[in-house]
Amino acid sequence: MLLTEEAAKTALVMPFLQSLGYDVFNPSEVVPEFTADVGTKKGEKVDYAICNGGKVTILIECKPSTAELNINHAAQLFRYFSVTDARLAVLTNGVKYQFYSDVEKPNKMDDKPFFTFSMDAIKATDIKTLEKFGKSGFDIDKIVQEAGNLKIQSLLRKEIEKEFAEPSEDFVRMMAARVHDGRLTPAVKENFGRMLGATIGQIIRDLVTDRLSNALNASAPAPLDDIGDNTLEPVEDGVVTTQEEVSGFHIVQAIASKLVDPKRIIIRDAKSYCAILLDDNNRKTVARMHFNGITTKYFGTFSGKDEQRNLISDLTHIYQFAPQIEARLRELDDNIPI
Repeated sequence: MLLTEEAAKTALVMPFLQSLGYDVFNPSEVVPEFTADVGTKKGEKVDYAICNGGKVTILIECKPSTAELNINHAAQLFRYFSVTDARLAVLTNGVKYQFYSDVEKPNKMDDKPFFTFSMDAIKATDIKTLEKFGKSGFDIDKIVQEAGNLKIQSLLRKEIEKEFAEPSEDFVRMMAARVHDGRLTPAVKENFGRMLGATIGQIIRDLVTDRLSNALNASAPAPLDDIGDNTLEPVEDGVVTTQEEVSGFHIVQAIASKLVDPKRIIIRDAKSYCAILLDDNNRKTVARMHFNGITTKYFGTFSGKDEQRNLISDLTHIYQFAPQIEARLRELDDNIPI
């Protein structure tokens, strides 16, 4: 468990920034403990500032991995946002990341994030969004423009989830009016509310069942980008790659990016385990994920041909094995400096 802010920064945030293509060891690109005097506040710092062309583009504030993020943690980000060139700010505990911009008022950081994701539950759509924040394709104008759409989509999703969990009176009235010809008495309305909730639940279960059936019956392999929330996609006959395995892979990829190009780290699933390889070479196994157990998960690290299986209870525990992963990469590639 990473109880301190410094531990979260070193073990979680720095590998994440590296996976986006930023050189965390170049102080002109990633500035730690960034300071800018703000009015009467002198010497306050944000944990990182990412720079491009000498200008600050992203501000990052970190908290311990055990901290629940809330807007009160973003005080420095609010102040720095108005006195720097940055139009993006990130509040994180290393596991959960909240992205802010100035969608509502120019040069003033919004109260609510336009995009949020969690490292232990990464979705395929999250990966595509995160690519936009990477160094190679960074375009602040496009990001800010899309931030407004992402924010609206996030708010709509929350409202829809609320309606699905507990249909509101307005939603019940609207749906009942479409299928019920008589008067909407309190008893009828109550009955429709129960049936609406049950119907929505059944629709979701049917959709999931259909996706699972299609995945298990298909024979062609699916690209990694097609793997989404709670969805299993075929790799070969009888083999499916779970969302947990995809998330674990991306954590290893982030750790490895400190030493090698992340594109060299490849996932290859099998019936008994999910392998993470260097250069897509089955003789260069970096790690293995044994996540097929109902109640237990093991993360396998390697030294030579020997595998050490490590019991983990949470995907973020993979970060604890960063030294073993880095040592293994150096073992597999002599060009990596010690």
